[in-house]
Amino acid sequence: MKQSEVKELSIAELQEKLGETKQSYADLKMAHAISPLENPIQLRGLRRTVARIATELTNREIEQ
Repeated sequence: MKQSEVKELSIAELQEKLGETKQSYADLKMAHAISPLENPIQLRGLRRTVARIATELTNREIEQ
């Protein structure tokens, strides 16, 4: 998910997306611990998406 896509979402949507993305990252990380992933770069992408969403939520809280 790109930063431009993140900025278009509402706060409720961001919080929901953050929970989903964190769960997806945890599942993928567990799967990678058990057997190597075919594309381990997915982990980096999800981790960065979590950071983008969390940063946007923090920025919106500061603005209010």
